[in-house]
Amino acid sequence: MREWKQQPSPCIRVAVAEATRMSSQLVAGALRRCRNRFDVYALTGSSSGTIRELQSYRPDVAVISAHLEDGQFSGFKVLHQLRASESKTSAVILVDDDERDLVVGAFRAGARGVFSRTRSFKTLPKCIRCVHEGQIWVSNPELEFLLEVITKLKPIQIQRSGGMALLTQREQDVVRLVADGMRNQEISRTLNIREHTVRNYMFRIFEKLGISSRVELVLYALSGPEWDQTPRDPNVEANRSS
Repeated sequence: MREWKQQPSPCIRVAVAEATRMSSQLVAGALRRCRNRFDVYALTGSSSGTIRELQSYRPDVAVISAHLEDGQFSGFKVLHQLRASESKTSAVILVDDDERDLVVGAFRAGARGVFSRTRSFKTLPKCIRCVHEGQIWVSNPELEFLLEVITKLKPIQIQRSGGMALLTQREQDVVRLVADGMRNQEISRTLNIREHTVRNYMFRIFEKLGISSRVELVLYALSGPEWDQTPRDPNVEANRSS
């Protein structure tokens, strides 16, 4: 009988961006020496250089200092750029301490984890693996900051009542499918239209209803008596002009 052997975990491509190239190399070297399957690359110290190298290297996880060579908080420029480009790289932001505004700002900018330098470096590899697996890395004090922000958010306000009457029949079809929990790709298949067309519909729907997110759209649709929520077969309308 053949002996079963556990397959090694896949190698995780990691990029490190510190304030200087030397600092990046020091952190990268320490990560290489730990007992993890990391392919580590040290990046340049500026935000613009880091963005260029991330686009070229395309790591699974990027460990980015909040303060880079071109100034305080310049690491947030990198986070915003990653988010805007819809990069598949998961970002961990390095902060000097658990300052509330830094932590909240990092997650708002798109970070999947915040790692404070006040904590043991030995936990950084665990943070990287956690984020690579699609989880969020956050300490208990940092989680308290995020919960505080959430609890202080104002309830979603519907800006325009009667807005459903402004939508075309096809736009209403899209709204119904969004309310059913479908993503753009699923909506495109159901309505037999391109995903790009779905995004255009969503943009026009947001503009007409005065909302800015899918969550607001679902709440608008489900709470409004103006909308006939009787299920329709979108395929009946498949030949309708987009």
